[in-house]
Amino acid sequence: MTVIRQQDFIDSIEDALQFISYYHPLDYVKAVEQAYLKEESQAAKDAMAQILINSRMSAEGKRPLCQDTGIVTCFVKVGMGVSWDKTDMTVQQMVDEGTRRAYLNPDNPLRASIVADPAGSRKNTKDNTPAVVHLDMVAGDKIEVMIAAKGGGSENKSKMVMLNPSDDIVEWVVKTLPTMGAGWCPPGMLGIGIGGTAEKAAVLAKESLMDPVDIQELIERGPETTEEKLRVDIYNAVNKLGIGAQGLGGLTTVVDVKVMSLPTHAASKPVAMIPNCAATRHAHFYLDGSGPADLKAPKLEEWPEVTWEVSENTRRVNMDEVTKEDIQEWKVGETVLLSGKMLTGRDAAHKRIQTMLDNGEGLPEGVDLNGKFIYYVGPVDAVGDEVVGPAGPTTATRMDKFTDMMLEKTGIAGMIGKAERGPATVESIAKHKSVYLMAVGGAAYLVSKAIKKARVVAFEDLGMEAIYEFEVEDMPVTVAVDSTGANAHKTGPAIWKAKIEELDKELAK
Repeated sequence: MTVIRQQDFIDSIEDALQFISYYHPLDYVKAVEQAYLKEESQAAKDAMAQILINSRMSAEGKRPLCQDTGIVTCFVKVGMGVSWDKTDMTVQQMVDEGTRRAYLNPDNPLRASIVADPAGSRKNTKDNTPAVVHLDMVAGDKIEVMIAAKGGGSENKSKMVMLNPSDDIVEWVVKTLPTMGAGWCPPGMLGIGIGGTAEKAAVLAKESLMDPVDIQELIERGPETTEEKLRVDIYNAVNKLGIGAQGLGGLTTVVDVKVMSLPTHAASKPVAMIPNCAATRHAHFYLDGSGPADLKAPKLEEWPEVTWEVSENTRRVNMDEVTKEDIQEWKVGETVLLSGKMLTGRDAAHKRIQTMLDNGEGLPEGVDLNGKFIYYVGPVDAVGDEVVGPAGPTTATRMDKFTDMMLEKTGIAGMIGKAERGPATVESIAKHKSVYLMAVGGAAYLVSKAIKKARVVAFEDLGMEAIYEFEVEDMPVTVAVDSTGANAHKTGPAIWKAKIEELDKELAK
């Protein structure tokens, strides 16, 4: 009988969550490096360069890879031969205690994103608890733990379907993936769960994402099982869609596909698909009674030496002086370096602004959005001499329902976020001669280095969703929707899908 100390378990959870907040798994880093080296789309190549640079910076600075430090998902497999030195806490409570300590760590505080009463008040729990825990009793005398921090942008793109037994899974994935947009921050991984029941398929999909990136080794040796064949078929089919890094069009959309399956009812074929984003964060460890887990820090020299330089034609913009007429000169796909002052605001702030305007109250004191840019972000708290913690963009699509109101009633000049905008929002941007700029999701620490001053100007009670004023210097963005309504997230993937199809035809000759 192996005795596991409660404190060792809690310490291991805390250490693992801190570890994965700033260390990418090296297998993912190597996979993105390979994709970067073969990428032919300049926009996608630039995005992957920023992701790789951000990854190394986070490892060096021990600060979060992404401002969305995730909802904690933990698979705990307890051996039947295990006992605990204390029984006053459940496994759920122990995971929550480790999570609480990790997210409140003063040296590297992680953003608290979890809200209670999700159908009602949605109040932040302040410590990122509770975690989502999946507990299994298994053979053996050890405890196996697989733990991940899952960002909301990728989690929100999860898909589930009850297929007919004769339906083709690859066909469903190829049809469904483009509907997910780019809010899941490709290049990433896809977890596919098949069989069992509806809820079990989703758990299988999530658990599959805990495995290492190894699709290239599988392709090299050749698939041997149904699951392995599915992995390769889905990997090839998805990358032929041309979606590319950040949805801007390119050769690599996923760096791996994972599949787990279980027997199911003869009348059923439940399938779940869950993506992992560019901030792929997970750890895997065992406890055998000898102490807490010992997670080995990777060596910095294992990261690729990637640089990203702006071209001579890059447009530099002072947001304090830019005019509506200036904005109309910007063209879709252009790289722009922003300097000057911008305001931030995301879901909760937009909703509160809408309520205030509907009630005739006007904007909160100290907030003037006329002619300003609004950045969709919820930053991590600063530490030491930082102005602000990691502050990458959140998914812009969630703000679509507010965009027409913001353009019409507040006079904002433009918006900054990640991923695509919906058709109605693109029309509104064109109608108001505005612009939507895209920052790279998964490069939050890199982006934060462009922020030179930060202060809360309204809605302080909303925590990370408060309205900040940022003063930035040379913050890199891409014109994703210009003032004519030209849309990079529509044209980029279409162009690259056609290029890939043409390349396949040439190779088939």
